Amino acid sequence: MRFIFRILKWLIAIFVGSSVLAVGAYRYVPVKVTPLMVIRAIRPVGTERQKETQRHWKHEWVALDRMSEWMPSAVVASEDNRFYTHHGFDTTEIKKAMEENRKGGRQRGASTISQQTAKNVFLWPGHSWLRKGLEAYFTVLIEMMWPKERIIEVYLNSIEMGAGIYGAQAAAEYYFGRPAIDLTKRQCALIAVCLPNPIKRDPAHPTPYLNRRATKIMRYMKLPDK
Repeated sequence: MRFIFRILKWLIAIFVGSSVLAVGAYRYVPVKVTPLMVIRAIRPVGTERQKETQRHWKHEWVALDRMSEWMPSAVVASEDNRFYTHHGFDTTEIKKAMEENRKGGRQRGASTISQQTAKNVFLWPGHSWLRKGLEAYFTVLIEMMWPKERIIEVYLNSIEMGAGIYGAQAAAEYYFGRPAIDLTKRQCALIAVCLPNPIKRDPAHPTPYLNRRATKIMRYMKLPDK
């Protein structure tokens, strides 16, 4: 039994040490490949055309200052409007989600940009308790070790924005034929409102609902003070 506990302690120590080193490295090193990119390439979803795109994914890392200033504003307004004030977990949204689920209403998520970044970069998609626990662990790590600007930069470079489309640069070129830095305010809003279901939603050909949603999001988009 002591031998088993000794092995477990070593395994935990190795996991904690390697995860801290990985998070520390990604504060400075671009994230070129994520688990989801590999999973989608091996097990693609959607139409045959979408599956083929996922097998040969499009992704190009660009620094935050090479994206439109509206891009971070759009995803914060759409996905996590308390991003700059919480510490990884939005307790207000968590309480709302729990209350709605308790009443039997529409199932809603409460994942923050920090949580989504932790999942995208270090983990696999899914809803198991193990994955959720690891997501919380990595969320705490990146909030401790990365500034908010780095979190949003990694998020905007790693998030799935379409079938085989990852990051703002690839999305800007694929949907609008321009680099991320030249995206307009509305184009950024359209990309942001497609994030909850990027395989089925198309920012280049938005439905009336997506157009209305983008218009609403634009009212809350603000540029940082210079």
